[in-house]
Amino acid sequence: MNILHLKYAVEIANTKSISRAAENLYMGQPNLSRAIKELEESLNITIFNRTPKGITVTPEGEEFLQYARRIVNQVDEVEEMYKSGRKSKQNFSVCVPRASYISYAFAEFAKSIKTDIPADVFYKETNSSRTISNVIKGEYNLGIVRFQNTFERYFKTLFEEKRLNAEIITDFKYVLLMSKHHPLAEKEEIYCKDLAPYIEVTHADPYVPSLPLIDVKKEELSKYVDKHIYVFERGSQFEILHEVENSFMWVSPIPSDLCEKYGLVARECVDTQKVYMDVLIYRNGYKLTELDNAFITAVCAAKRKYI
Repeated sequence: MNILHLKYAVEIANTKSISRAAENLYMGQPNLSRAIKELEESLNITIFNRTPKGITVTPEGEEFLQYARRIVNQVDEVEEMYKSGRKSKQNFSVCVPRASYISYAFAEFAKSIKTDIPADVFYKETNSSRTISNVIKGEYNLGIVRFQNTFERYFKTLFEEKRLNAEIITDFKYVLLMSKHHPLAEKEEIYCKDLAPYIEVTHADPYVPSLPLIDVKKEELSKYVDKHIYVFERGSQFEILHEVENSFMWVSPIPSDLCEKYGLVARECVDTQKVYMDVLIYRNGYKLTELDNAFITAVCAAKRKYI
């Protein structure tokens, strides 16, 4: 196995065709097929299934390609760095839940990025499933995964199977976020049943490994509420809560200045029992960089301040 073999496999996976991959690699299709066969024999695995409809990737091939893509990307970065004579680049990437305290931490962290050195910084808000997948594939180096503590065993099993380090950042109970003009905003004590007449704004993509989506939604949604607005983008959620005064949303503890900006209030619910966990993940064997540690420090500081 060599770097060329890895590049060949990645190109075939990207194009889903040996003939198109051969064209892109400027080589003959028979030579490419022979190289992939040698690679599979040397590893004693089958990376691709050949069918009349084209190429598909086997489960063991998917695992191999995760490593192959990571290695090929790193080799390309090294070649570009030294061939161009440019300065080493600052690289940072993280996938996170849609959480205000984390976005505040990221803004604080961004101050530590040096302005005299090239930098590529990626910050992606998404659900736990995509975060885990992106970290496993090496597309992002860090991830923060959020889940109810009742589902901890499912996630712990998944982390172990996928060889991910997992470190708890914090746990907390959700609070209710609503317009300051919401009918419940001034109520002395709010109970879950009080939410029945109102509209719940919620993330559109909950996830728990090994559980059907319908079961996850039952656990995540308010059992007294039958009116929901599903939204992916966090900024839109604040706008809806501000404009639709009979709506509410369950959120992690939120900075007061953000509430003031959108005319919102955060209220506790007396009888809520759900506890959530935010967990940092990264691949086994991955060495945290200076920027990684700076981000983690900023998240922990934001946690202490807001949670």
